[in-house]
Amino acid sequence: MMSRIDFDPAEIGHGQFYSLLTSVVVPRPIAWVSTRSADGTDNLAPHSFFTVSSCDPPIVQFTSIGHKDSLRNVQATGEFVVSLAPAPLKTEVNATGTDFPSDISEFDAVGLEREPSLRVGPPRVAASPVALECTLQTIVSFGRDTVVMGRVVHAVVSETALRDGRPAIDLLKPISRLGANEWGHLGEIEKINRIAYRDWPGASPE
Repeated sequence: MMSRIDFDPAEIGHGQFYSLLTSVVVPRPIAWVSTRSADGTDNLAPHSFFTVSSCDPPIVQFTSIGHKDSLRNVQATGEFVVSLAPAPLKTEVNATGTDFPSDISEFDAVGLEREPSLRVGPPRVAASPVALECTLQTIVSFGRDTVVMGRVVHAVVSETALRDGRPAIDLLKPISRLGANEWGHLGEIEKINRIAYRDWPGASPE
């Protein structure tokens, strides 16, 4: 049996336990979230607490660690866009995590081209191969941090990222967040088929 060390979040505090969680819940996909403020400023920020919540209806969620511009803008307008964060744009993705003042658009500061969305106000990242246009479904606050759930009302995928009509992981080239300031890229890709019970060794015949 391996030797283990115990960590109690109540004892070590938020900061240290945050570092532990983000080092063991890995890799984490990055939601490159674009929003628009009530006065019309476009915001763009990476959020690595991100996942699919539901497929029917289609719901995705990201967590705002603290009360950031992304959260404030969604609360004000009820809309956001999630663009995929691809490896060729890792420098730009990281740069949009800079704590720019709210009246400065990360699109302009970092030099990213906007692309108009079809169903919502905030723009897409033109160079990203995927965009999910979302309307606010619900917001759940846990005190300091807030989960934002959005209904996907439209999706677009670049033709160059499709294979046989389906997005292909090696063409999307997504990056992910790991622990500390570590980022992940695609490594070896392995296909493993799920085993049906009828094919399980020793399973009782139907």
